[in-house]
Amino acid sequence: MADRLKENYFTIIRMILMLLLTAYILGSYEDAGVSVWVLLLTLLYISAMALKELFDGKIRALLLFATLIIWVSLMLIGGRVFLLLGVYLGYEFFLAFNAGPYLYFSLYLVLFVPGSVDTFFMLIVIAMLHALYYQYRFVVVPYREQMYKETVTQQDLKRDIERKESAAKEAHRKSMLLAENKILEERASLSQTLHDKLGHNINGSIYQLEASKVIMDKEPEKAKAMLQAVIDQLRTGMDEIRAILRKERPEKKKLALLQLHELCADCINKGVQAELNTEGDMSKIPDDLWEVILDNIFEAVTNSLKYSRCKRIDIGIIVLNKMIRCTVTDDGAGCDKIVDGMGLSGMRKRVREAGGTIDFESTDINSMDIDAIGHRAEHGFKVSMLLPLE
Repeated sequence: MADRLKENYFTIIRMILMLLLTAYILGSYEDAGVSVWVLLLTLLYISAMALKELFDGKIRALLLFATLIIWVSLMLIGGRVFLLLGVYLGYEFFLAFNAGPYLYFSLYLVLFVPGSVDTFFMLIVIAMLHALYYQYRFVVVPYREQMYKETVTQQDLKRDIERKESAAKEAHRKSMLLAENKILEERASLSQTLHDKLGHNINGSIYQLEASKVIMDKEPEKAKAMLQAVIDQLRTGMDEIRAILRKERPEKKKLALLQLHELCADCINKGVQAELNTEGDMSKIPDDLWEVILDNIFEAVTNSLKYSRCKRIDIGIIVLNKMIRCTVTDDGAGCDKIVDGMGLSGMRKRVREAGGTIDFESTDINSMDIDAIGHRAEHGFKVSMLLPLE
């Protein structure tokens, strides 16, 4: 109810003013006796003014012109005492047809028309109507239009952000599928290679063992030679297995990046936007440093999800010439003082053993001013690691 009153306050005020003006004019006209025609035309004037608020476009314009005809009739029958209704009608025309701001001042010319209404009173009424209509047309209406445009723009931006987020999720999903398929292909290749390289070797060894078992009592020397051949063949097979595993096993880099992509996907599923950004040659990172990077990133992201109430987490890995820089940043509440628990202590220990450095940055959002909050929106809590490549 309150919202409807706010939306239609201008219409309500206009109708009240029209009724007050009509009542004043009829009261002033009473000494001469109000004729039936004057009452009828006045009622038609009020009805037409009220009805036009229910319509838009051509019907509203027709009702306005009908009201103009009624007002002219009132002037002919009742005299100049009805001039104020004409002023009111003039402002209605200006509003309906979007008249320019200077035209609103033209109605003050009515003050120079001689009539039975007091000039000072007419000036007050015209000034009041002018202020009301002028403010609505050139202040309130542009403000509403601007608010509407901003709302539409915000909705477009929101839809654009949602489309980009959807596209990012789809790209992330495809990237994960590609990485998973690559690993599955490598595993299949490894299985096929083991089968092709070792299948005949092992089967041959089994046959020789079965044969040596049969002749062991009758021809022990021959059986012994066959056993030695099997041993040599199996040793060769073990060497081949080691060589195949060294050559064919999935790269640590691919597995690590897949785990990080899965971590981002898990954050997104929990309602927190997460993104992994990498720069440089990831293949330069040795396996032992990948272990440190993965353990610390998982620890940092887990802490952000549990404690920071963040909406976004950014993970960055940059490979430089002799250093690796890793960062985990959230936009959460942060804290006023950083106290090392088991998680942070473990992160420090892993980085220290790898010969690197680690730094934690945070600011309590509750102790910051508005500008600081805007500046810190991307840095609620930040973990920075520097690890040596050599």
